[in-house]
Amino acid sequence: MTVCRLHVATCWCWLLAFTVGVANDWPQWGGPTRNFKVSGPQLAQTWPSGGPPRLWNRPLGDGYAGIASVGNRLYTMYRSAGREYIVAINANSGDIVWQHDYPAPFLPKTDLQPGPGPHATPLVVGDRLCAVGVTGIVHCLDLATGAVIWQRNLVQDFAGTVLFRGYSCNPLHYGDSVILTVGGQGQGVVALTLSRGRVKWKSQDFDISHASPLVISFRGQDQLVVLASLCVVGLDPDNGVLLWSHNHPMTGGHIASMPVWGTGDRLFFSFAYGGGSYCLQLADKNGSTTATPLWQNKRMKIHHSNAISSHGHLYASSGDFGPKLFSAIDLTTGKLTWQQRTLGRCSLIYRDGSYLILQEDGQLALATLTPKSLMIHAKAQLFQERAWTPPTLTGTRLYIRNRSHIMAYELPTRDP
Repeated sequence: MTVCRLHVATCWCWLLAFTVGVANDWPQWGGPTRNFKVSGPQLAQTWPSGGPPRLWNRPLGDGYAGIASVGNRLYTMYRSAGREYIVAINANSGDIVWQHDYPAPFLPKTDLQPGPGPHATPLVVGDRLCAVGVTGIVHCLDLATGAVIWQRNLVQDFAGTVLFRGYSCNPLHYGDSVILTVGGQGQGVVALTLSRGRVKWKSQDFDISHASPLVISFRGQDQLVVLASLCVVGLDPDNGVLLWSHNHPMTGGHIASMPVWGTGDRLFFSFAYGGGSYCLQLADKNGSTTATPLWQNKRMKIHHSNAISSHGHLYASSGDFGPKLFSAIDLTTGKLTWQQRTLGRCSLIYRDGSYLILQEDGQLALATLTPKSLMIHAKAQLFQERAWTPPTLTGTRLYIRNRSHIMAYELPTRDP
């Protein structure tokens, strides 16, 4: 483990990174705070027959890119006929407002069996949209018109890591930069300026994984956490300086789920293919951060779905090609407090005590999760197609995409 100096980032950078748009916006992967937790009206625990009312449904090309939502527009990506598309959609009608497309031939040895991508959710920052395709092509577009402001290619410009399932890092905004994992000598992580796409800083000598980075706050300090191939690190997001590092045994192509920050000092990460789950405890020692292994557990193995931490426990779907067990794990001990087969592989969103859970077979559930139990209040089969993309929740609107369509639903709320 490597320990480095403490760096205190300025308060405005932290606030800016997590207050893009208004309260109901979902401007990036994982929502406003990148942890799949949102505030808003309390959701009703019963649904009409057939599930929540569907407002609209329209065809969309292939891909797993998530849906960003700002104002009355949605932003996502898809693939069709060898080209990738970045698209803006009217949130009220499903009509396309603008789209930008470009050729994106697959890189050599790309594994297309799970699907061709793109995989990453666009990032909205002010009047700009940043999006990354499956071959590592980065675009910064004008949010209103889709006009190109700048473009970079992470493979051609940096000779970055080429993963066999393609590029999937969801871009992260911090200060005046967009942060991306790239891979290679001195450039495991790269921060590009939002204004022109120029390199602000590069850091670390590792190959990347499919997992996306996140910013955490520890003892008043912002830290950029990156789960890479064979290690997880904490960096100063202003300049890329290493704060701490911890090795793990899994190579990057088998890591897909983003780490989770929980209970103030615990960092959780997990991978499938025999990997298991790990929890580090961060501590402050003489002005520097240390990262100490707290526990390791082989019984929870998160494949590519998201996990949510709440009140000292973490909830997620566990399993890859065998049984998929929805599970609860204690972040202090690593003990699984329950597992069950009802939901299988799924993604989830937390809203004021309730969880919206989208199963990979197109079923949507509303549930209460506690350290002791899972209670499903409502469930509906929305469609019959693979749903690996986490949904987006803004106010009472739930936006979902599968590999052929994008759709909007109105969620019932509780009476005042």
